[in-house]
Amino acid sequence: MDETQLRPATAADFPKIRALILDVHINPTGLDWRRFWVAEMPDGQFAGCGQIKIHGDQSRELASIAVAASLRGRGVARLIIQKLLTLTDRPLYLTCREQLQPFYEKFGFKIIPQAGLPPYFSRIMRLVRVLRTLKLMTPTIIVMRLD
Repeated sequence: MDETQLRPATAADFPKIRALILDVHINPTGLDWRRFWVAEMPDGQFAGCGQIKIHGDQSRELASIAVAASLRGRGVARLIIQKLLTLTDRPLYLTCREQLQPFYEKFGFKIIPQAGLPPYFSRIMRLVRVLRTLKLMTPTIIVMRLD
């Protein structure tokens, strides 16, 4: 997608980032515009975003990958992910809906068992199990790692 421009986010981008994250129904906690990269179309249209989070246990997470509905399927997410992968060390983790596993496998991510999770992701998966048991959450969430 040659016309898409990637750049570090600014404070002015935060309302668009938050709105997009809420629109695509992914975790809206931990949104700090200083960690985000954004994608824009040549006309300035906000196309998508993503960030790398560093958790208290020092694990790194590829997170908040979101693309505007009208621009999906045009390689925007791929460009954001490729950029973010150049900016951080390994291992790198992510959580996603199970149906996105094949997409992230294209970047080298692999599903990891519960026993191999860093403390932050272990807590997240315990919470997911509770929410699923209470029927407050329906999608299956997985954790993947890139070494």
